[in-house]
Amino acid sequence: MRPARALIDLQALRHNYQLAREVSGARALAVIKADAYGHGAVRCAQALQEQADGFAVACIEEALQLREAGIRGPILLLEGFFEADELPLIEQHELWCVVHSLWQLEVIERSAVRRPLTVWLKMDSGMHRVGLHPADYQAAYQRLLASGKVAKIVLMSHFARADELDCPRSAEQLAVFQQARQGIVAEVSLRNSPAVLGWPNVPSDWVRPGIMLYGATPFEQAQAVAARLQPVMTLDSKIISVRELPAGEPVGYGARFVSERSTRVGVVAMGYADGYPRHAPTGTPVAVDGQLTRLIGRVSMDMLTVDLTDLPQAGLGSRVELWGKQVLASDVATQAGSIPYQLFCNLRRAPLLYLGH
Repeated sequence: MRPARALIDLQALRHNYQLAREVSGARALAVIKADAYGHGAVRCAQALQEQADGFAVACIEEALQLREAGIRGPILLLEGFFEADELPLIEQHELWCVVHSLWQLEVIERSAVRRPLTVWLKMDSGMHRVGLHPADYQAAYQRLLASGKVAKIVLMSHFARADELDCPRSAEQLAVFQQARQGIVAEVSLRNSPAVLGWPNVPSDWVRPGIMLYGATPFEQAQAVAARLQPVMTLDSKIISVRELPAGEPVGYGARFVSERSTRVGVVAMGYADGYPRHAPTGTPVAVDGQLTRLIGRVSMDMLTVDLTDLPQAGLGSRVELWGKQVLASDVATQAGSIPYQLFCNLRRAPLLYLGH
């Protein structure tokens, strides 16, 4: 059996969720959209359901998968609904729903729902992706109340640059939000992972930890609270071949690496078809049998090569950590010109194995 696999540490997942609640002092929706960022939404939800205040997914398909698996807690649809015919399912399965557009508000007003909905009313405070214009926010809130179709409204927005700790944009967005919601007495949700970790003064009754749940920092620089996160996924495989090459020999497609000395090359059963980034350059860290070394040459579809020259004990069958608790996914992502979000979400083919039920 091919040795590539992704180990998912559910105890680390629970630790990171608890950290989000601890540092925010707020209730927390565990964001498990996109199959829990590649970690497996159902298993992650099952691991968290005894402690989580609720979950957040992108769309109704993801929510229904959780309901079918027996997840009974609150589930928020972060993109709301895309068609009016989703509302009966939202009502039936007691889902919470983001409203970010006036057309969604109008659908709710015209709907025949019998069980009042929980709505998270989203404002575009400056990210300019989705959300109601600040000038429309008060009226939208009042229309939802007047509709008789809504039991509760949570006020929300989303920061565009909270991962930049010295950037004033988050404070500017907060000011826009506070001005536009002035006079509305309701619960608020503003803080995503970087805001939970790095913006303690932003008010939030609810927080929405995403990438931090999976143990990866959203910041490019060291940050004290992020240092307490525990990596959840360990992507690993094994050495399946070893080559001894003299100086001056090319390795892999395109001869992107040429040995500068006598070099011992290990071939690993892992490639971009598994989700490892194709553009990771020579020098990207890997660990072989717990010892740090480097990727060399271009990543192939099914294999990559690592430098074993200074690891004489390593050989056929040696375990290789591509990212995890020793080699941080954020470090691999930086080398590859990517972000840990993309590394996790791109994972495929390598089976997920769960630890710490």
